[in-house]
Amino acid sequence: MNDRPENDRPVTLADEHARGWSPAAARSRFREGLTGPTAGVAAGHTQANLIAVPADWAYEMLLFCQRNPKPCPVLDVTDAGSATTVLADGADLRTDLPRYRVWENGELVDQPTDVRAHWRGDLVSFLIGCSFTFEWALTAAGVPLRHVEQGRNVPMYVTTRPCRPGGRLRGPMVVSMRPVPPRRLGAAIRESSLLPAVHGGPVHCGAPSGLGIDDLGRPDFGDPVDLQPDDIPVFWACGVTPQAAVMASRPPFAITHAPGQMFLTDARDEQYRVA
Repeated sequence: MNDRPENDRPVTLADEHARGWSPAAARSRFREGLTGPTAGVAAGHTQANLIAVPADWAYEMLLFCQRNPKPCPVLDVTDAGSATTVLADGADLRTDLPRYRVWENGELVDQPTDVRAHWRGDLVSFLIGCSFTFEWALTAAGVPLRHVEQGRNVPMYVTTRPCRPGGRLRGPMVVSMRPVPPRRLGAAIRESSLLPAVHGGPVHCGAPSGLGIDDLGRPDFGDPVDLQPDDIPVFWACGVTPQAAVMASRPPFAITHAPGQMFLTDARDEQYRVA
């Protein structure tokens, strides 16, 4: 399922100054056609996953998120048909992400950089916390980010751990994985746990078989990363989980972000830190 378009290099490789962009500047560049994973972009600002579903599925999506807060922490929900959010002044959810996915009956039908042609007046958008947000805290605590070092998208895996259903919506939890040296494991757990609105602490550390993952070298989304000899695989709940629910539950229509290519909000990361 790792079907990222070939030209989608990490944005931080496309422009070495991307860490210092304002969120508005990042959104402007995405609107103009820049694509790629957004880890490290507009450092210090909260990133969000996107899923938009028809209004007659919106309650069930909200219920699914409420029942599965680790993978689906909701930061905002829009009115039906609205392409704006209180998280980013002047932003347009139809144009301001690097790349989107369009789904029909649970099947991926398009991966455009602009979804105005697909937008519908009954769509309710959910903005869900993203683990890229707590990466600043990991870096500050000395935790290496192998995917950033290697210029890759973070690897994401579909697990055998089921989410609690919400009406017609059901599916497995998706996780992102970051290799962590043993001496930094405590810091990684501590720092991410202080940001529960963007997935919080890990759901699993160690052998991937504990989540039903057979091969770390073959992620379902994103890119494989190279582990150092002593690295421990650490897994965090991931906001791609609603996409797995779309595939499993087959709603008639949905729009999501492309995995790793997030919405840059104006919110500061520290707004979501609990201590």
